[in-house]
Amino acid sequence: MSKKYYVVWQGKQRGIYTSWEECRHQVHGYAGAKYKSFPSREEAEKAFKFGSDPKQEQTKSENYIVDSLSVDAACSGNPGVMEYQGVYTKTGEQLFHYGPVPKGTNNIGEFLAIVHALAYLKQKDSSLPIYSDSATAIAWVRNRRANTNLIEDEETKDLWDVIRRAEKWLRENDYNNEILKWETHLWGESKADFGRK
Repeated sequence: MSKKYYVVWQGKQRGIYTSWEECRHQVHGYAGAKYKSFPSREEAEKAFKFGSDPKQEQTKSENYIVDSLSVDAACSGNPGVMEYQGVYTKTGEQLFHYGPVPKGTNNIGEFLAIVHALAYLKQKDSSLPIYSDSATAIAWVRNRRANTNLIEDEETKDLWDVIRRAEKWLRENDYNNEILKWETHLWGESKADFGRK
């Protein structure tokens, strides 16, 4: 009998298993379990790393939508020097960039990046989805408010103007772009990541 390797993406314990019995133990009774068998360890490892079967349809690659816009922020310190950018996920081409500003937070950068992406796509009449790896920023956008404790002073005055403009844009505009969570544990760093970790 030929050897099989079982990948468990979602189960009691994620991993690669060498027998159906071990795999079954991880997925049996687990709601939303996600697993698949592969004929070689190499294929199993590739699939586990990318979070999906590499042979899946090409509209989605590595289980995320490649035809999308990805955003990310970088901040050294909290607060600290902050910037953000948006890139086309498929190619990594930079579509916009803001900063650096002397005093911001990562959450503010992530929030502004999503709003910038929404405004950018609306201007282009595009319904591309947007990926962000920040659940906090996604929630702030949903609530149309940056729930930050950043103190407004001489150093942050300009940034606060941008935050208020972003909140105003969210209140006054509708959009049909999906804002999706980038799953770093499955797909690696966001395509918009600044690579400074």
